[in-house]
Amino acid sequence: MSRRSTKPTMPVRTSHRVKSTNKYHVATATLAALGLALCVMVSLTVTSVGSDATTTTIPKFKAQPNPEYPVGTSDSAEPSGYSPPSTSALPGFDQTYVNDFVGSTLPAGWDIFTGIPSGDPGGHFGGSHVRVGGGMLQLLTYKDAQWHDHWVTGGLCQCGLAQTYGAYFVRSRVSGPGPNEAELLWPQQSVWPPELDFGETGGSTTELSASLHYGATNHNNQRFLGINMTKWHTWGVIWTPTRITYTVDGQIWGSVSVLSEIPKIPMTLDIEQRTKCSSGEECPTRPIALQIDWVAEYTPNAVTSNVMAPRLTLRNQPRARGSL
Repeated sequence: MSRRSTKPTMPVRTSHRVKSTNKYHVATATLAALGLALCVMVSLTVTSVGSDATTTTIPKFKAQPNPEYPVGTSDSAEPSGYSPPSTSALPGFDQTYVNDFVGSTLPAGWDIFTGIPSGDPGGHFGGSHVRVGGGMLQLLTYKDAQWHDHWVTGGLCQCGLAQTYGAYFVRSRVSGPGPNEAELLWPQQSVWPPELDFGETGGSTTELSASLHYGATNHNNQRFLGINMTKWHTWGVIWTPTRITYTVDGQIWGSVSVLSEIPKIPMTLDIEQRTKCSSGEECPTRPIALQIDWVAEYTPNAVTSNVMAPRLTLRNQPRARGSL
């Protein structure tokens, strides 16, 4: 997903999801051999992405007890029922940032997007569409009278806090379908690619994707997950020199281990909504909110490679690769 209008224009991504007409089912035995211990695989549909994509089934998420990775701490006082995870919730990493979005003003270190998004001339970011209140950060999509009653969305970045390698956890939900919502890492210097979308809705409330953009010609390593995104979930990405791991509610649902694809430059956390109503897609029919209860971030410590690499190696996931 390309960025706000104040950054250099990026190549247009014409589609997030390309459905294949050459459908087939992956055998249950094959899936079991891949070690998908934490997700239940259901043959929902067959999806391919890009001209050289691999075709595979979409896993459907099922919560499991005692997850291995951070979800948060049970807390009935929180909007989502969970407060941020502890400082020691992720072995091999030190917690370096946490924000629970209390009060009514945006915390220091976050910058709001305004104007027309790059690669999306029909869209518009509005400063008033990012709000803090009720213990949440909210991005709001609605028809804005100040912009001729066009659909306007919210977006922001933690532009002042970049790191090379780390872990990010965002507890969020969407109120309904329509706009594309994304939680992603973006290069600090806006030299694109790379781009790491660890939670992107594509306008859906039942299916989400993670995409790693890499290479000078923008290859896209993408995968999908069936899940109800109107419920609260903790979305995570763990980024090390040897692996990118995607988590939801403490469970791994995907990973990338091709070293040439993994970003090696400082990146920042972005959260945004977009519409593509002018092209007849990702367009709401009513106001929609992306609600964020909290954000927690971690930096690798000196023993990360010894602690994380062996267990992550056991969690390889099937993937669909392609170039948009």
